[in-house]
Amino acid sequence: MGILETIAGPLAERLANTSTGLVVCAGIASLIVLTIVLNALKQLLSRNPNEPPIVFHWVPFIGSTITYGIDPYKFFFSCREKYGDVFTFILLGRKTTVCLGTKGNEFILNGKHKDVNAEEIYSPLTTPVFGSDVVYDCPNSKLMEQKKFVKFGLTSEALRSYVPLIVGEVRKYVKENAQFRGDRGTLNVTPSMGELTLFTASRSLQGKEVREKLNSTFADLYHDLDMGFSPINFMLPWAPLPHNRRRDAAREKMAKTYLDIIEQRKTAGGEKDSEDMIWNLMNCKYKGGKQIPDVEVAHMMIALLMAGQHSSASTMSWILLRLATRPDITEELLQEQIDVLNDGDSNKPLPELTHDDLATLALHSKVVRETLRIHSPIHSIMRKVTSPMPVEGTPYVVPISHILLAAPGVTSRTAEHFADPLHWEPHRWDEDEENKEQGSVPAAVKEDDEEKVDYGYGLVSKGTSSPYLPFGAGRHRCIGEQFAYVQLQTILATMVRLFKFRNVDGKKGIVETDYSSLFSQPMRPAIIEWEKRKTEKA
Repeated sequence: MGILETIAGPLAERLANTSTGLVVCAGIASLIVLTIVLNALKQLLSRNPNEPPIVFHWVPFIGSTITYGIDPYKFFFSCREKYGDVFTFILLGRKTTVCLGTKGNEFILNGKHKDVNAEEIYSPLTTPVFGSDVVYDCPNSKLMEQKKFVKFGLTSEALRSYVPLIVGEVRKYVKENAQFRGDRGTLNVTPSMGELTLFTASRSLQGKEVREKLNSTFADLYHDLDMGFSPINFMLPWAPLPHNRRRDAAREKMAKTYLDIIEQRKTAGGEKDSEDMIWNLMNCKYKGGKQIPDVEVAHMMIALLMAGQHSSASTMSWILLRLATRPDITEELLQEQIDVLNDGDSNKPLPELTHDDLATLALHSKVVRETLRIHSPIHSIMRKVTSPMPVEGTPYVVPISHILLAAPGVTSRTAEHFADPLHWEPHRWDEDEENKEQGSVPAAVKEDDEEKVDYGYGLVSKGTSSPYLPFGAGRHRCIGEQFAYVQLQTILATMVRLFKFRNVDGKKGIVETDYSSLFSQPMRPAIIEWEKRKTEKA
């Protein structure tokens, strides 16, 4: 007791003479330090050999969230060196198991629905934006039917009709946008391509009535809905925050806009006069024979508008930024159009672009593919584990308390699959070995004999053996892939006819990537110089 009294006596006296606030702060600080120390000791002393290794972190709950959020690919590659292809990190209190490589993609993206699902991960985020009873707010079987309706609505006839509409929107945007006045100038790429891809998608896929409304309040509604994808909404999607209130109001107004369009078309006799998706969905029925309710059509149209827009805008931005660093590729693209569409005659005007032309413009396709390889808009694809999952070739079993994360972009950035992987070189996709430059493409990317699976919306390639998966794989593979390629190649071909691009003041390199939102994009501002071609100058 003598020692205790010796220590406690002065301590009690000191505390008595210290302000309550300071004592409370000291207590909280001590608790935080103790929690951090215990968390570190737990990781070092009690690792479960039957579960993937946990990425070491100091602060509980926060874990590796900040490091992952700043640069996911840097985080993935760093962890891969330390822990291998399978590891777990703490993401806002949730144990998230990452499986890298083609085997990891196969394990997660082709996981059986009884073992993993996407609904529990994404529904809290997407349902307040898209609306009820569509996408992740319905049984998986119904979602597969909805995907089938959209996929089969993207017919060759529909895609063929979209090309002239997209070309028209690009030319209209260039004519009316103040950034393109004069014979040369600068362009803030990311917001501009966001607008342009929105206009082109709305005029083709969404319908003329939607495009007409984008010049007024519809664009503001889109912005408010877009804020629903803020990172904080992964944790607090229903919180009464100002941006969530605006999101909910925008969803209701936008849904009413679509409902009004549907009603107007029905009142006018319901005769199809274009190939837009509204007409397609108005005439679709579920397996039981039930017509798709108008409100579900409206919500599916919102989903189509929001889900595809970010990916196309980001990709088109990166394409222009890359072309600005490689003026030689821009000239090759124009020459390809002259050679293929004009029989090499550069003295006569190029013909109007058609859907059939896109298949003949090989380099245009390679530019899009190479850009998607390095700059995939979605860096992480998550699934909730619903039954314990053994990881083949390891002693690990992923428990139901974990989330699985696939990162297909890692394989497309890996030297074992693509030589000099971060070098942007469209010619790596060349078939002719003599002309191929800077790296090669694995045979798995080019082969079209992969096993086909029907998840309920038509046969699709499993695709997970490929190191190139910009549109995902498995039952949740993006159904807008064909439209995306048509949209991106058409915009690219039209812009190349109109402009030359280069970096401002001859600067080298390209802007960094912004990973702060759900969809990665170029850091802002991303400025390039443009110059109108002689045929376009005033």
